[in-house]
Amino acid sequence: MLAAERYDRIVELVNATGSMRVSELSEHCRVTEETIRRDLDRLEQAGRLKRSHGGAVSIKEDQPEIPYRVRETTHAEEKKRIALAAVSMICPGDRILLDASTTAGYMAANMPDIPLTVLTNSIQVATELSSKDRIEVISTGGQLAGRSLSFVGPLAERSLETYHVDKLFLSCKGVHLESGGISESNELQARLKQKMVAISDQVILLADTSKFGVRAFARVTELGTVHAIITDQPLANDLIDRLSGHNIELTIV
Repeated sequence: MLAAERYDRIVELVNATGSMRVSELSEHCRVTEETIRRDLDRLEQAGRLKRSHGGAVSIKEDQPEIPYRVRETTHAEEKKRIALAAVSMICPGDRILLDASTTAGYMAANMPDIPLTVLTNSIQVATELSSKDRIEVISTGGQLAGRSLSFVGPLAERSLETYHVDKLFLSCKGVHLESGGISESNELQARLKQKMVAISDQVILLADTSKFGVRAFARVTELGTVHAIITDQPLANDLIDRLSGHNIELTIV
């Protein structure tokens, strides 16, 4: 594969998934990770993508939602570790809110059958929990977003306003510490997640490191509303210092 062809392939992959790690691009393009890092530097200088911690993210603002089944296989091992750590934070009797992220899906699959109330806008989460007799599952209902297997829109937003939960487990498209805070790929998802944050005592952000340094299209909330972050790799010292300044508990799995 010529360098120019590899550049096009890298941009195509990153735009298709929203973000990719250096290791994944190396495997797809069959070149060393060092070559990919140099490629990403050149592509960022050319304005074709943006570097992130450990990889690259798309700069396309108007990105359609990535289908759930595609997201489910992207950074899957990292998401599973994050999900297991999140499940360990749940106590019997909790009222929790799970979004429609693939990480929340992994949480539901690993949830013990203990007395819980789970509110969700995710079809996948509701399905995973349906066989667990001691867990009460409440769906928001609303407009079906087929690509994400989730409910969004005014009905889902109004439904959330009738509840209050102890803990929200939230994922996102981007986490940017200097501006924007937490962001999503489209307005419908961002508006719903704003409602989720508003009804929750504790907000726990589930974000693998590819999300950091990313500003997606629609803003969800400022970082100050987050109480804890679970991620998969150590962050740069300056990021850790900024999180400490917001009194955010950081867990690395």
